[in-house]
Amino acid sequence: MIIAIDGPAGAGKSTVSRALAAALQLDHLDTGAMYRAVTFGVLARGIDPAAHDEVAEAAEDMTIDVGASTVIVDGVDATSAIRGRDVTDSVSAVAANPMVRDLLVRRQRDWVAQRGGGVVEGRDITTVVLPDANLKLFVTASPRVRAERRVAETGGDVDQVEASIIERDRRDSTRSASPMTVAGDAVVLDTSDLGIDEVVERVLDMVGDGR
Repeated sequence: MIIAIDGPAGAGKSTVSRALAAALQLDHLDTGAMYRAVTFGVLARGIDPAAHDEVAEAAEDMTIDVGASTVIVDGVDATSAIRGRDVTDSVSAVAANPMVRDLLVRRQRDWVAQRGGGVVEGRDITTVVLPDANLKLFVTASPRVRAERRVAETGGDVDQVEASIIERDRRDSTRSASPMTVAGDAVVLDTSDLGIDEVVERVLDMVGDGR
């Protein structure tokens, strides 16, 4: 079984994805961590994230291992660093690079093929990476709720974080390479007023119904 989960940052798709994978005993892949890993590697090499050709060449040469709880880039544990400010500020530029996207999409499809399925989350999973998934979900929430969740985890000013989230959504939905959109056959789940357990229960019901 392949479950593809799309949606913007902070909507809860990572938490939902991990809970679903555990409940269904499937492997889980966070594709966003792959883009962050490439960004970490690019910055570590002193490359400008906006330098498309150099970034793509570095990504091709980079060794990335996104595991259940760790992210290793070129032999370096980058698990915490990929969530830091430097990577967060630069990942959109790297993720918008068509050559990087082509490379990582191939790796993501290979990951699914090698395991015969899994729960895969990201921002173009339902529309580009796995359009034939058994179940496609678009997990979202209001920018304000997403900002409040982010501040609860990492601190900061809610208004500033909300503004940053809105701008990130704008960039991701208007980029030329694999923009973030809702697949026509995806189930939209707004988690603004739902707990993770409620969301997971709804999805498990869908799986049980064969949707």
